[in-house]
Amino acid sequence: MVEGQAGLTWDKWRALVARVEDWGFAGLYRSDHFTMSHVTREDSLEMIVSLAYLADHTQRVHFGPLVAPLSFRDPVMLARQAAHLDALSSGRMILGVGAGWQVREHEMFGYPLLDKKARLERFAEGLQVISLLLKSEAPVSFEGRWYNLRDAEILPRPYKTKILVGGNGITQTLRLAARYADVWNGVQLSPSAFRERAKILDDYLYDAGRDSAQVKKTTATFLFFGGDANALEQRVARFRHHPAFAGKTWSEILAMLRYEDAAIAGTPDDVIPQIQAYTDAGVQELMLQIFDSDDVTGLDLFARAVLPHFG
Repeated sequence: MVEGQAGLTWDKWRALVARVEDWGFAGLYRSDHFTMSHVTREDSLEMIVSLAYLADHTQRVHFGPLVAPLSFRDPVMLARQAAHLDALSSGRMILGVGAGWQVREHEMFGYPLLDKKARLERFAEGLQVISLLLKSEAPVSFEGRWYNLRDAEILPRPYKTKILVGGNGITQTLRLAARYADVWNGVQLSPSAFRERAKILDDYLYDAGRDSAQVKKTTATFLFFGGDANALEQRVARFRHHPAFAGKTWSEILAMLRYEDAAIAGTPDDVIPQIQAYTDAGVQELMLQIFDSDDVTGLDLFARAVLPHFG
């Protein structure tokens, strides 16, 4: 999963798309942000346009946003774009959606983030709109506070675009996942925390009359990977500006990222047991979030030294 606001360019994206299937990865995902949350000026590649390129230049990997915020993405247009990307890729698009969270990009471009309560209400309504448009077999109508539909449908049919709901919230997000999602994606959860959330989701699925197997359970977490100390130091370099890491060595920063953000970090021998812990916790797909989208050498090493252990 590439953090597209962290310096991603067309040259870097084309290089990843050209290699991802040969490397053996199951999917290639994108964040959906205008900019980083802290003050910085880095290149940022638009999500939908980049996924259209991916859909047309790969044959096997599934893909999608992790996640598209409904705080600046219109759910009607997003559903339409997802349906057509799904058709272009012969069914490989996974539409990941979330409520939105990053203050900086909303203030920068004038999108209303809203307070948490209203934001989640808007998200729930937008998710219902997306589900109606993508899952209904006939035109649909809907009247809400934020969105309205009247005999609406997206043509041509058929399409079976999967909906991914991202987030860890027990009282609202997991309930929405149980109602609407084909895939649930936890965010920066340790293996034990993932197991706990997955059990709660199963309870909500039971209450909703759905089987546990109807929702694929996945999680996303940061990857800081390298073949040696020098490579690892480069991977954490961008985090040195954070006050919490002031005066810390790169190895201390890695340890903090592992502990506080459930990051997977280290050399091949280090990360294999870390990933295995997620497998043991019941994770069905692990999305590894990378900031250095030009680290082709590191990804090539990961594909050769780590992926074969989880084929």
